[in-house]
Amino acid sequence: MPTTTQLVLAALLVGRLTPALAQNTPEENNPNADAPLVRHIRPDRPGQTITAGVLAPGQFQLESGFQRYSPAGSSGLNSLTSTLRIGFFNSLELRLTQGRVVAPPGLAAPGGETGSLRADSVGWTPLTVGTKLMITPDRASRFQVAILAEVALPRTGTNDLRLATWAPGGRLLLSQQLGRRAALEGNFGFSQQGLTVADALRGQYLGSLALTAPITNQLGYFVEGYGHGRDQLTTGATAGLYYRPWTGLRFDATLGCVLGGLSAGATTAGVGLAFRLGGNRH
Repeated sequence: MPTTTQLVLAALLVGRLTPALAQNTPEENNPNADAPLVRHIRPDRPGQTITAGVLAPGQFQLESGFQRYSPAGSSGLNSLTSTLRIGFFNSLELRLTQGRVVAPPGLAAPGGETGSLRADSVGWTPLTVGTKLMITPDRASRFQVAILAEVALPRTGTNDLRLATWAPGGRLLLSQQLGRRAALEGNFGFSQQGLTVADALRGQYLGSLALTAPITNQLGYFVEGYGHGRDQLTTGATAGLYYRPWTGLRFDATLGCVLGGLSAGATTAGVGLAFRLGGNRH
């Protein structure tokens, strides 16, 4: 009789708990969902590496930065780049990115994984549209995998900087949370200028690894190593500090150096901010 009573009580308890648990998402049932790394803003700037984090549905995030590129032995070039990220569904976000090159005519522009700008060009760069899809179960996973697909649109931007054709690219994004506030992020990708097989053969690979870690609750640091290219590999390193006064706002300052390749010896210096609307908690 006591055994029967215990079984009945257990069945009633399970019956009461099951509807409540069924109303929660996998992320809400994940004990890591309240970790600072998960709750705080995770911008995709300021280096080569893009995080595997995806915005929640209804969230908006703006990331904007200014960078000074200084080739070895010559004058520098200034640029501004902004990315708007919009969260859709549980594992998908839309991304819009556009930059503006600010420099006197005749200065050499830096080469990148998507090619070089014309030396006499200033103004708006082509608009890039992309999407990031998370493969792992939820945004609170300690190990995350996501795929980024994007394309620079032809006939957008200033005349001298416009592309004649589509310029697609893609990356595999990996993230491993370390403790409750730090993360190791890796990117492996490819980009090309055009849609033909010949364009693909001239495309460039990208690989990067970055560590973001805290110093205090609001202050932290960022270090990164990267390489991109095909026949001629360009390698470099970036490091910086970030300050986050509250959950949805972050400022950063970085310094970088090109270590190998045609641009070896060039340096970069940048400042930026990232601001998120929706899902912020102090």
